Amino acid sequence: MMEKSGHHHHHSHHKKNHTHGIKHSHEKHDHSSHIEDFKRRFKISLVLTIPVLIFSETIQNWFGFSLTIPFQKEILLLLSSVIYFYGGYPFLKGLISEIKERQPGMMTLIGTAISVAFIYSAFSVFFGFGKEFFWELATLIDVMLIGHYIEAKSVLGASKALEELVKIMPTTAHLLKNGEIVEIPVRDLKQGDIVLVKPGEKIPSDGTVIEGESYVNESLLTGESKPILKRKGSNVIGGSINQVGMLKVKIEKTGEDTYLSQVIKLVKEAQESKSKTQDLANKTAGILFYTAMIAGVVTYLYWTLTGYPDFALERAVTVLVIACPHALGLAVPLVVAISTSITAKNGILIRDRRAFEQAKDLNAVIFDKTGTLTEGKFGVTDVISYVDKNDLLKYAVSVEINSEHIIAKAVVEYAKNEGVEPLDVKDYKTIPGKGAFGIVEGKEVFIGSPGILHKFGIKLSDDKIRKLQSEGKTVVFVIVNGELAGAFALSDRIKPESYKAVKQLKEMGVKVFMLTGDAEEVARSVSQELGIDDYFAEVLPHEKAQKVELLKNQGYKVGMVGDGINDAPALVTADVGIAIGAGTDVAIESADIILVKNDPSDVSKIIKISKRTYSKMVQNLWWAAGYNIVAIPLAAGILYNFGIVIQPAVGAVLMSISTVVVALNSQTLRLSDV
Repeated sequence: MMEKSGHHHHHSHHKKNHTHGIKHSHEKHDHSSHIEDFKRRFKISLVLTIPVLIFSETIQNWFGFSLTIPFQKEILLLLSSVIYFYGGYPFLKGLISEIKERQPGMMTLIGTAISVAFIYSAFSVFFGFGKEFFWELATLIDVMLIGHYIEAKSVLGASKALEELVKIMPTTAHLLKNGEIVEIPVRDLKQGDIVLVKPGEKIPSDGTVIEGESYVNESLLTGESKPILKRKGSNVIGGSINQVGMLKVKIEKTGEDTYLSQVIKLVKEAQESKSKTQDLANKTAGILFYTAMIAGVVTYLYWTLTGYPDFALERAVTVLVIACPHALGLAVPLVVAISTSITAKNGILIRDRRAFEQAKDLNAVIFDKTGTLTEGKFGVTDVISYVDKNDLLKYAVSVEINSEHIIAKAVVEYAKNEGVEPLDVKDYKTIPGKGAFGIVEGKEVFIGSPGILHKFGIKLSDDKIRKLQSEGKTVVFVIVNGELAGAFALSDRIKPESYKAVKQLKEMGVKVFMLTGDAEEVARSVSQELGIDDYFAEVLPHEKAQKVELLKNQGYKVGMVGDGINDAPALVTADVGIAIGAGTDVAIESADIILVKNDPSDVSKIIKISKRTYSKMVQNLWWAAGYNIVAIPLAAGILYNFGIVIQPAVGAVLMSISTVVVALNSQTLRLSDV
């Protein structure tokens, strides 16, 4: 009972988090309306800025014209008030919420800068001292609005990956009803419906093939490049493309439960989930706020005390404007959004951002053997033949085709792949515990375990066979007319991708370990074959997590790769838990990262993308903060005596440029191939 309630609690907790995540993101970024809002405010503020510019003394002096109207300053104040309250509203609102949360950041800086400029200007109109900053204020707000507009747009662009995924979903399905075909919208499909999928069409929803045979292209969903053969009993994923034959599919999952919907949900959650680097960016923004405030005050005091009160304020405001870490707000979220979409397209689904960021530090990876490094099913690995190999296969397959035994099936599959077809058999019979017998082309053929050798008094003298047995492989013998014709060695076959996986990880300086419940001999031979650093054999399922702990205690950063079902505790224990071959089952609670394909070499991909993502983030943070390190002293008027001064509006433009640089730098993630 305890077990059950524990699980239930965990589940409800997860649900709660999820809805909270959605609500939170809704408040913060309902992007499309967000973007329109900035655009509208920008347009209106821009129109109002034109008269402000025309009637500003400074601008008139610059361009050498003069234009005065009655109540000029009051009209300027009125126009500026509208720009300040309407155009500046998003920033003022942001300032209030940041101060409430005691996390001053970007909005606080912008809000403070425009408020200081506005209040000072208003005072100068009413009390006639100093000079007003109306045109600076107006242009500043315009530039800020356009900057935020660009930012919101690029974040939206990055999460477009989701919309791309949504677009994959077909809209109509051919439903078979009482022998007729009816076109219905996919959203009306129910579990158990039978649909017809013609060549070239998309499969409408997740299901099982009940009739027909075809190749299906799943590359958009799982990153698996080659089309996959589907026949009766195969699972198919909604959104994949049927290529050659007609398929009848029984629908198993619809709507929210389908593979694609699950992926979309995961990608959304990953893009919204906080990452460690994001915390770093927020800290940096906070530090910048305090730095800017101090720099602003010092600047103001310095210029006031040296006798330039108007200039003092202009400098102080410029310092605040320039320090707005716009680019900083963008540095991490953009990279997160882009990397999440890149990984999803590669069949790598990130459930936990922090774990994905940790992947760059992994220096040990443990693979579960069965089903991860190996195919998880019996196959022929070696054939030893004392007669013509084709004859040997012909005799063997003809007898074994009649047997349901797992070994027999493996032998038949092997022979078929070699292009050998079975012949007719007379007198077929099974010999309990020993094997099978049949007469093929008039020859008496026995196939079976070593026990069958005693029956014929055959002594084994072949070291090759002994070696195969010592590797823990199962060896079956073929005896034709009382003579030993040959033997087959069988074991769980190693996946071709496993060789590449181990090699790539070792090249990256990562130690590779293997975990298995299998006997010592089997573990040793697979490890040697693959070039694995070390292995743990005869490990019971509940001991797997202990082995992960063991390596963690030795100071390794450990990635665990397994199938997510019996490896759950080990996946949770590892620094990064990777479930492999999840296929359409995305809801693996224990994994941080899910590999849709059954390809262990994707693990090195994860580490590569993680490293690249991190370095992009750091580059962006340097761009964003580094620009301030140079710009703040300039804004403070440090080079004033050399005639170098930055105007507040120029400061705002510079700031926006750094934002664009960060946005472009983030996009370069797409260019480097995975």
